[in-house]
Amino acid sequence: MYESLDIFRTSAAMARHAGARQAVVAENIANADTPGYRARAIGPFAENYASRTGSVLRATRPGHMSAEAAVATPRPEMTDEEPSPNGNTVSLETEMLNGVEVAREHSRALAIYKHALGIIRTSLGR
Repeated sequence: MYESLDIFRTSAAMARHAGARQAVVAENIANADTPGYRARAIGPFAENYASRTGSVLRATRPGHMSAEAAVATPRPEMTDEEPSPNGNTVSLETEMLNGVEVAREHSRALAIYKHALGIIRTSLGR
């Protein structure tokens, strides 16, 4: 029932996006000492969502085509950081800040989901 409401679909997409960004941050940190490793990053949810919504069809009924493409996981892109002498472009300070930003995005997605669920429960009288 709840997955058909846009607010729940969007908050779930926000949480998935934050998870994908956290995985990229963790991979960058794990390869901080790997020679020649190029740091990767995924842009904020708002940028990725805005670039997708204009070109993706939305299903209005279950019999229509799938709208799963609208919530696909974004692809990480290489960053433009200055490489160290061994060719590695990972900055641990930058990755730590990215990790905090991602944690905030995930918390925001959960707060939106919980708040919308609370509104529905209140309107149902529970």
